Amino acid sequence: MKNRVLAFAGIVLASLACSPMLQADETRSSRPNVLFVLCDDLRASALGCAGHPDVKTPNIDRLAREGVRFKNAFCATSLCSPSRASILTGLYAHTHGVTNNFTELPNKHPHWAQRLRDEGYTTAYFGKWHMGEENDEPRPGFDFFATHKGQGKYYDTEWNVNGKRVGAIKGYYTNVVTDMALDWLKADHGGKPWVACIGQKAPHSFYFPEEKYAHTFDGVRVPYPATAFHLADKPGWIKERLYTWHGIYGPLFEWRKSFPDDRPEAVKDFENMVHAYWGTILSVDDSMGRIYSWLESTKQLDNTIIVFMGDNGLLEGEHGMVDKRTAHEASIRIPLIVRFPALGRGKIVDRQVLTVDLAPALLELCGAKPLEGIHGKSWVKLVQSGDENWRKGWFYEYNYEKQFPYTPNVRAVRTDDWKYIHYPHGDGSPDRHLAELYDLKNDPGETKNLISDPRYSKTIGELRDDLTRVMAETGLTAKTDVMPIDEGIKKELPDQKIR
Repeated sequence: MKNRVLAFAGIVLASLACSPMLQADETRSSRPNVLFVLCDDLRASALGCAGHPDVKTPNIDRLAREGVRFKNAFCATSLCSPSRASILTGLYAHTHGVTNNFTELPNKHPHWAQRLRDEGYTTAYFGKWHMGEENDEPRPGFDFFATHKGQGKYYDTEWNVNGKRVGAIKGYYTNVVTDMALDWLKADHGGKPWVACIGQKAPHSFYFPEEKYAHTFDGVRVPYPATAFHLADKPGWIKERLYTWHGIYGPLFEWRKSFPDDRPEAVKDFENMVHAYWGTILSVDDSMGRIYSWLESTKQLDNTIIVFMGDNGLLEGEHGMVDKRTAHEASIRIPLIVRFPALGRGKIVDRQVLTVDLAPALLELCGAKPLEGIHGKSWVKLVQSGDENWRKGWFYEYNYEKQFPYTPNVRAVRTDDWKYIHYPHGDGSPDRHLAELYDLKNDPGETKNLISDPRYSKTIGELRDDLTRVMAETGLTAKTDVMPIDEGIKKELPDQKIR
């Protein structure tokens, strides 16, 4: 590992020496640095500070103790690329245009790191970018950029550093990307404030924990969730999904070799999958501890905004499903923790915040010019003193993917107490799937679909009106809401290259 680190450090230093922007002789700015760590498919509940009984994350928990944990943080689209684009730009997917996992972020949409670079920050990105499946070239807005094609691998990923393909860097992904970030952070940045973005692969499938964590959870039993067996009032497509790539009786991201398998004893494959998922998170916690220690030792901790978050949630058997994409709670909830002294210490924020809110909040904290015409709202006032005008509802969007035909088009509205989900066909005709209505206040686990109960007809009407209104606030109407035709739930597996 030492040789690998030294080799990469040489690449970093050579790149910095060639950059006149980083050689400016300036006094260190009082503006805060930004450390942004983005995990992939991290469930909001899979952290110690969120109350997980088995996954111990002491370094991430420390962030929460010393900062702010957003208890009700959500993604506007539960899919990697659209959500990442929303985090950067503050825009919904239908506006920034990244509505699937194969689309580049258009250069016409500025993002928060780009704005900070324009205002004098030096910026770097390390790790999984995941907007443009086959593109590993540097993206606009960063002085330093190290990434790879597609998902990357847990071991020995092939990297492109500042436009130069350096081949496979040996080692475990989480450790390699942390080494890269620390090498860059330790370099001379000419007195400029910095932005360091780390795109972790973990805990995205396929799940391969470090060897030291491969057996950490062997003694923990993991049954299918109870909601997997209570589907009588759910839409038919959820039952069809059970035996597919995204169902609990399917291949479970190759942790089940013979499928479909609905035998009770086959739950062991599910358990093994979950154990491996948890194991990858432990390495992410180690990474946070290493960077935290460096910030402390260099006395930059309190002048650095630390953001730790996930791009989307993950279904871990809820309603018989794995993966994400749906508007159910496990799919749309994300972890979001921010440490910065100006925000306070040990706070838990209950109000609903979204991926699109991060960009305006970071720019406000850094004293930078806001991005114009975005959908997100800065939560700085909400955290510091409360905000009476904060949102009480928002809408969720997902478009059917022919590459992953296991989820219909989804349009949903979530208020503080209710959720209404419907599934447009895509051609303006009436919905062909049963809708869903949940009383989140009394049924946070979404166990009972109330959509067919006549007692809630008024509530349904009000939520439909809310959905129309909040969509219109982002420029989306019945005429402009373009989506693919729902071709139905299919059983074939996705192409090996895009899993």
